[in-house]
Amino acid sequence: MSSRTLCLHLRIWRQESAQAPGGFCDYTLESVSADLSLLEALDQLNEQLITAGERPVSMEHDCREGICGSCGFLVNGQAHGPRAATSVCQLYLRQFSSGERLTLEPWRAAAFPLLQDLAVDRSALDRLIAAGGYCSVNTGQAADGNAMLVGAEQARSAFDTATCIGCGACVASCRNASASLFVAAKLAHLGQLPQGQPERAQRARAMQQQMDQEGFGSCSSHLECEAVCPQEISADWISWMHREARRSAG
Repeated sequence: MSSRTLCLHLRIWRQESAQAPGGFCDYTLESVSADLSLLEALDQLNEQLITAGERPVSMEHDCREGICGSCGFLVNGQAHGPRAATSVCQLYLRQFSSGERLTLEPWRAAAFPLLQDLAVDRSALDRLIAAGGYCSVNTGQAADGNAMLVGAEQARSAFDTATCIGCGACVASCRNASASLFVAAKLAHLGQLPQGQPERAQRARAMQQQMDQEGFGSCSSHLECEAVCPQEISADWISWMHREARRSAG
């Protein structure tokens, strides 16, 4: 463990509710350990705010291991911060210099209404999954693992897209607030496996229709989604999704 400490200046968006006016507030953390994650640094700040009788900074988090996708906000205008393939809960202060100023603000997208401070409502992604991101199966005893064979390359490719954690960084970084990478990953995950074939066309239509209903924008191929994805899911899958749309319409 490093013993290095640093001083961190935080400029944080504070907004009590979606209806209330919001603005940036400045805070300073003195002698904070460089081994802390940015979320842990915010925990430390919140302890100071609570002790002073002030409202703590609201943020989303759960596993803090880069798995659940709950955390996420903009760090100096970049989703999840400057480190590639890293969710904000795994962004450590050793990535920054002492005295550095970090601006923290929530995801900015019409489909992600603000709840408070850095927390937004990402339930639109849940509704996309409910629209078709699943396989309908009969309940009962689990099928034998070898009953339906899946090739190694097919399984690897499906797993690459299944790693999407649904954090919403792709939406927040897209100038059109498009959910195309998220939807493409979910479609490609199931669409490449034999279990996903019976509902493949219906799934593609339903999820893309729901994407439009939720107010997500369209893809204009600027590839910001790929650049900020903590799982490094390729934007090539968006082209695959478009092919699925044509296939389902045929």
